[in-house]
Amino acid sequence: MAFFVNPDNPGADPWLERVRAAAPRLGIVVRPVHLRTVADLERELQALGRERVDGISLVPEAFILTNRQRILDFALAHGAPAVAPHPAFTSSGVLLSYSPHSLSIVRDVARYVDRLLPGAKPRDLPIEQPSRFELVINLKTAKALGLTIPPALLLRADQVIE
Repeated sequence: MAFFVNPDNPGADPWLERVRAAAPRLGIVVRPVHLRTVADLERELQALGRERVDGISLVPEAFILTNRQRILDFALAHGAPAVAPHPAFTSSGVLLSYSPHSLSIVRDVARYVDRLLPGAKPRDLPIEQPSRFELVINLKTAKALGLTIPPALLLRADQVIE
């Protein structure tokens, strides 16, 4: 699995560490793809074209989000399903995304702001984990890749792109 990440992003190392820790249990070999520039992207896509990757995972990061269409065009042309933890990628052609529900996150931020503006100290506010997640599946991409999504998974999806 090719794991696309921008090493300049402070969140990159924790993402990569978690993926590397989970991969052996799932029988997956992780191939980090470090991207900082468009030149890096083109060089890495050429290298991946010579290698055989069975899938692509994308981190929700500005450079990768900006260049997602180029990455997803490559993935489709090479028959490699791509996944990402943000629904913005799914509408562009990622097979599926699973992420905290965007509207719930916005509401949580609003609750924090509502407490901070009257004078609450940030250190006094609890750290909260998302409690609602959304699964988005792109059936157009599945069809283009020759994949059949199990009906049980489709029923669990919050959104299906047809």
